[in-house]
Amino acid sequence: MTKIQFTRNYTDQSTNQGFQFEFYCDRCGTGYRTRFQASALGTVTSALDAASSFFGGFLGQVADLGEKARSATWEKAHDEAFEKAMQELRQDFVQCPRCSSWVCRKSCWNEPKGLCKQCSPDLGVEMAAAQSSRTVEEIWAHSKMAEGDRTMLEEKSWREGIRATCPQCSAPLQSNAKFCPECGARINEKKHCTECGVALEPGTKFCPECGTKSETT
Repeated sequence: MTKIQFTRNYTDQSTNQGFQFEFYCDRCGTGYRTRFQASALGTVTSALDAASSFFGGFLGQVADLGEKARSATWEKAHDEAFEKAMQELRQDFVQCPRCSSWVCRKSCWNEPKGLCKQCSPDLGVEMAAAQSSRTVEEIWAHSKMAEGDRTMLEEKSWREGIRATCPQCSAPLQSNAKFCPECGARINEKKHCTECGVALEPGTKFCPECGTKSETT
């Protein structure tokens, strides 16, 4: 008798009416479903179940006996159907001798190397992927910076600070504007002490150098 393989990477779609299985590739997850195998035992059991529901009594006892017999007979039929399904799809799968994974022959098996592509990748595919990845990196590295962004990165700009909204009307500012496009207010208006001339931070009421009350110049 053929030994049962594929004891992990499959799902059982069988019902009382018959048997069907789905096998999966350990690497890519591609699934293959076997053809449905009708079960004669399932048809007989269904007939007994239907008879017992209508007549009960003796036929109901017959249905109970049929159910008990089915437990062993159905399992045997299930194993035989599984072996048949396994043989049906066996040619589509191969087990890697290095990692023991069951992989699909179509996409995940490196035929010249005799290994799965996880253990022995297709060098042509890997080279194409590496070149594409490097090209994208080069595009990002050499992409031209927008002129407005370049200006904002200049030392003078980021040291002075850039406002995102107008201090008067709160309108959004798209760049380091000198005047608000909505209300015309002066942005980042400079203040200097009228006495000693030192630059004052926004909101300063008195000069930190000489104590003179600040006024807009």
